This record gives sequence, structure tokens and C-alpha cells, in this order.
Amino acid sequence: MTEKRIPELLVEPNKFCPGCGHGIINRVLAEVLEEMELADRAVGSLAVGCACLMMDTFGTDWIQAPHGRAAAVAVGVKRVRPECCVFTYQGDGDSMSIGFSETMYAAIRNENITAILVNNGIFGMTGGQMAPTSLPGQRTTTSPKGRDPELTGRPLNMINQMKQLSIGYLARGSVASAKDINKLKKYIRSAIETQMNGGYSMVEVLSPCPTNWKMNMESSLAHIENTVKSIFPVGEFVKNGERIDA
Repeated sequence: MTEKRIPELLVEPNKFCPGCGHGIINRVLAEVLEEMELADRAVGSLAVGCACLMMDTFGTDWIQAPHGRAAAVAVGVKRVRPECCVFTYQGDGDSMSIGFSETMYAAIRNENITAILVNNGIFGMTGGQMAPTSLPGQRTTTSPKGRDPELTGRPLNMINQMKQLSIGYLARGSVASAKDINKLKKYIRSAIETQMNGGYSMVEVLSPCPTNWKMNMESSLAHIENTVKSIFPVGEFVKNGERIDA
């Protein structure tokens, strides 16, 4: 029987809520960096949100950015240390709300960084408020009757915003099943390869938030599979600088 090895980059157990998808994503990212022999050259940029909890448990170098500005900080690091593997790790609220401009303009300029955006449809750390990606009808602390698209607009699809641009790689994955997790690992590897060869890459990850969705783990994963994916389709959208069908 093959021994199950924990990546050395995971220096402590994660601090996320039970059932949160961040822990799975952290594991996948750590595996990819170690397999690509980039762990010693990796620099992460965090801003504000649940993502910040990985700073104490994920053993790369880190820079803490102001709220939403992780992409801008990552670009600065990559420009002065081009040999490093520089990535951002942000939730949807941080990267697509207050950080929308920084996230988009890094892509518009085709900066040589990798962005990992975790889409759980909610502001997780600050109390479960409506996020740019919250689904129509979704109940949150700031939309107790459900999100009304006529009042707040449709959920923000960052893939649709970016796939019109001249960038290197663009994909959306999920942690809703073992099959999805295996695909996600391939997407993250392709994204990092793109960065190291020159070009912007982004992977959005559909992730559960059982605590703020007020669901158990099983229901949260079923919700992603049966509902969230209908709004946010998964797959690769740009590869080797060319737009493809997901």
C-alpha cells in the first residue's frame, strides 16, 4: 500500500473551519510546488480574508498586502525577483470586490504571476455577507431574503471578464469531488508553468463554506455540483495564450 505523504510545505495543520475547501486547495498547491521543485522559490501574496489563515501553516515566503491588493504586491515582487514563483491566494470577496481593479489590471498587463481565487460565494471571515459571486436568491447576512439580481446585479464571473484578454492561462476548478480535485491539480500546475514561462495565469476554485452556507459538508458539495457549477462552469478557458472551449 502506497504511503500517504503530507507535503513538507504544510508545516502545521490548517486553521480553517471543518468542511472548508481552503484546506484541500492548500494541499493541492503544496503538492504542485514541491513536485515542480519550486517550493524554495515560491512567494505568496495574501490580502484580507480566510486565506490569511494559511500564512502560519503553509511554509513558503509570504507578503501581507492591504485589503484587495494582493495582485499589485505580487506584481512588484515578480518584477524585482523574476526567478521566483509568485502567486496570489485570495477569496472572491477580497479579489473581486475591493480588489477587482488590482486583479483585473494584473491580467490586462499580462503580468507574470499566478492568481488563485477561491470562490465560495460569500465573505467568510467577516460574518457571511453577500459577495460579488453570491448566487441569485442566496441568503446572506446582508441579503437575508436572498440576493435580488435586479437590485445588486448578477454574480460576477471573473472568467468571462478575463478570457477576452491576451493572457497565458485561465481555468476554473472545484473541490466538490475527487475527480474535480485531480483536475484542479492539473490546472494549478499548468498555471504555474505558464507563469514561469512568461504570462499571466489564473485559476478560480469553487469551494464550499459550510459554516456560512449553513449546510453540512455533504450538502455543501452537492450544492456546488448541482447549483454553483450551473452559474460558474468549470474547465480551461485560455491555454498557451489561446482561448479554448471549456
